[in-house]
Amino acid sequence: MSEFERIGLEPARQLLEQGAAVVDIRDPHSFAGGHITGALHLDNNSLPDFVTAADREQALIVCCYHGNSSQQAAAYFADLGFARVYSLDGGYALWQQQYPDKIAQPTPQT
Repeated sequence: MSEFERIGLEPARQLLEQGAAVVDIRDPHSFAGGHITGALHLDNNSLPDFVTAADREQALIVCCYHGNSSQQAAAYFADLGFARVYSLDGGYALWQQQYPDKIAQPTPQT
């Protein structure tokens, strides 16, 4: 069984600047309301395609609301053979507070 690491906001931000991928496992409505810039929304429907196409050597940061559910998802990715998997401590809620300039905002509907 592979391992994942829990990661704080600043190390996660640095990894993202170095090209890490970030996946957001929150519900679609929450993701649409705002998410970490560059994050990919994953759910049960999109997961198989992501796993098939992903570079398993690229650092992967898993994000949820507060950093709890992301630990289970990170363990899942590690078990699938992803080499560097991280669960974001504090999740999107803390990221949004600390880095509001690194949030993709929703597009207003007209």
